[in-house]
Amino acid sequence: MRWLWQMVLLFAGLGMLFPTVYSEMKQQQMEEVCDNAIDDDGDGLIDLNDPDCECPVVEPVSLIPNPSFEDKTCCPSDRSQLNCAETWIQASEPTTDYIHTCGWLGWDGLPVPMPLPDGQAVVGFRDGRARMGDPDPEWKEYVGACLLSPMRVGVNYRFEFWVGFTNGLNSPTINIHFFGTGDCENLPFGVGDSDFGCPTNGPGWTIMGSRSVSGTNRWIKTSIDVTPTQDIHAIAIGPGCPNRPRENNLYYFLDNLVLDELSTFEFTIKDNGENPCTDQFALQVPSFDSLNYQWYRDGVALVGENEPRLEPNQVEGSYQVRVTSDVDCKVTSVYPYVKPRFQTEVDMVICEGEQLSFGDQSLDESGTYQRTIKSSDNCDSTIVLQLEVATNKVDTVVARIFETESYAVGPFSYNTEGEHLSPLATRFGCDSLVLLDLSFFDVYAPNVFSPNDDGINDRFMILGGEDLKQVVSLQVYDRWGNLLYEGKDLDPDDYFAGWDGWSRGKEMRDGVFVYTALLLLEDGKERRLSGSVTLLR
Repeated sequence: MRWLWQMVLLFAGLGMLFPTVYSEMKQQQMEEVCDNAIDDDGDGLIDLNDPDCECPVVEPVSLIPNPSFEDKTCCPSDRSQLNCAETWIQASEPTTDYIHTCGWLGWDGLPVPMPLPDGQAVVGFRDGRARMGDPDPEWKEYVGACLLSPMRVGVNYRFEFWVGFTNGLNSPTINIHFFGTGDCENLPFGVGDSDFGCPTNGPGWTIMGSRSVSGTNRWIKTSIDVTPTQDIHAIAIGPGCPNRPRENNLYYFLDNLVLDELSTFEFTIKDNGENPCTDQFALQVPSFDSLNYQWYRDGVALVGENEPRLEPNQVEGSYQVRVTSDVDCKVTSVYPYVKPRFQTEVDMVICEGEQLSFGDQSLDESGTYQRTIKSSDNCDSTIVLQLEVATNKVDTVVARIFETESYAVGPFSYNTEGEHLSPLATRFGCDSLVLLDLSFFDVYAPNVFSPNDDGINDRFMILGGEDLKQVVSLQVYDRWGNLLYEGKDLDPDDYFAGWDGWSRGKEMRDGVFVYTALLLLEDGKERRLSGSVTLLR
């Protein structure tokens, strides 16, 4: 027995002399347990983050190329630049908007909900528009793509996508339509006709399915299941075919458009449609008695969460489910649970010596202040206050108008270019002076034109420099009010745009005619310009 005790003492001594080696040998004898939220083998990796727990991920692979609009050839600098997104096709004559965090972030007053569902890019589209309150319901905007491989006859598919909503006035409930065609040559459709409407107003297109979706200042994930009756090689997505006349623009967003066979969506995590900022929000996968479930957040097991349904309790993260059977295991793709966050920017001015209450703070210095509160739907809402203490008695305002307009500063009105000084009192009662730097838009409407085909001044058109982006519409009337000419979406740099002095096949005689034009200027706003023009041949 003496030799046995000597061996025991020898191994104990090795452990004391080489503690690191001994510890590593001990860890190597342990295996990673994949559902206990513990680093069992001591390699610094826990559960799904450890290669020892690897299971194949079951996730759809979209037949639609560049499904999240991430791949790009350029950063958008303005509206109507879907051409920057690789593989996507501007399907309709009315143009969709490409929104990317590297460039243009959308229209003022129509903010895209943040955070974006997937990546840094989305597309915005209209279901009708209103110009100066005049409804144009046939203005429908669609995106299109040629599929990586066709949808085959009789195969069940699912089209899963995110719909984004801005404010309730501009984003009421919408019926999203999914269209298909057997030939990529059918993209784009309605070329040259902004009133063409939906794809099925022309040949070769069919409605694959539709989904009614609603929300306010948030993203909604939804899907459409389809079984094609013909091979489909190209698709288009956008509003439904019925017109929706409104006095305001109807505007929405799309992101992460995934199209694949229905079977690949079997174990995709879905939410229950509740507000993601409340405890009622839940995630779920299909339930089968023969399967075992384990939920994970950021790759670490949520111990005890073994049901097909999980309530995240407002804890953000990347959620997955490992599903095991008697023979194998599968892991779902990641569901990124991020609560919507809203930010409101407020500019305020107080007089020197005054204080402003902002939450539990009393402010008396100029600066930027933030306060986070709970919105009506329990989401975090951050108020960013830009506070100015009015110590400078002169404020400068830079403005531009048409020559026929005036600009008001309090009770004063100005219609000449230059600097104008107005004594005012702020709404806080501070004494102030407003220095108005007023200039005219670089827009010119000729008062005479001569359509005699001599190459000089042959057409009547609203002209301008960089201030004038587009002539949205131009109408010309005779002295009795009869419409002689109407043009839409005219390029001010196009010499052949505008009125050529003819109407309904007849050459108009010399005389004075009245016009009205709707102009899109560089600040993104539309303004009306009216006047008269003399025709001299």
